[in-house]
Amino acid sequence: MAIAPTTPAALLPPLENGDRLTRAEFHRRYEARPDLRKAELIEGVVHVPSPVRARDHGQPEALLGGWLSHYWAGHPELSLVHNATVLIDLDNEVQPDLSLRRAEGGASQITAEGYIQGPPELVAEIAASSASIDLHAKKNVYRRNGVQEYLAWRVYDNAVDWFSLQEGDYVRLDPSSAGIIESGIFPGLRLDVAKLLAGDLAGVIAALDAPG
Repeated sequence: MAIAPTTPAALLPPLENGDRLTRAEFHRRYEARPDLRKAELIEGVVHVPSPVRARDHGQPEALLGGWLSHYWAGHPELSLVHNATVLIDLDNEVQPDLSLRRAEGGASQITAEGYIQGPPELVAEIAASSASIDLHAKKNVYRRNGVQEYLAWRVYDNAVDWFSLQEGDYVRLDPSSAGIIESGIFPGLRLDVAKLLAGDLAGVIAALDAPG
């Protein structure tokens, strides 16, 4: 899908939390604001998040990114991106913290403008101050559009939810007796939840490398 040409910011109203916009109008305003690090359109409503805290969001995102980057290193057929815009349907333009997608033959493509069009196979979000959105409206958007697996780290609850899309619904994947959750679509993608919550990236990677 072609993206409308960029309009100078001075000619456009600002992006404000709670605005109701079409995706095309939202995209025009967002592209005209290079100073704005992140904004999303979720079910037709604009969400501009608060400044990101290091311990509540930045570090958890780095830990998840380290885990997924290590897996990606052994799977060149995949593509891992941080905070990339996803044009997911006509009412939603999201910017997941992490997206893992099949680079060829998957459900998403890279547009000529460099955006992701369609659902990545796996999306991971740090649900701190955004938990009410990540676990409700945005989760529903991902489910409806066919994101096969959705991982949400509820930082303030010290918990991780990993959902698998089964017959149109998200089903929570439970950890094994050893505390390991394993992807149903990416072979060998395992997560030691306790190590992740403890901030132990070396332990997380060791569990990922362990024989299945």
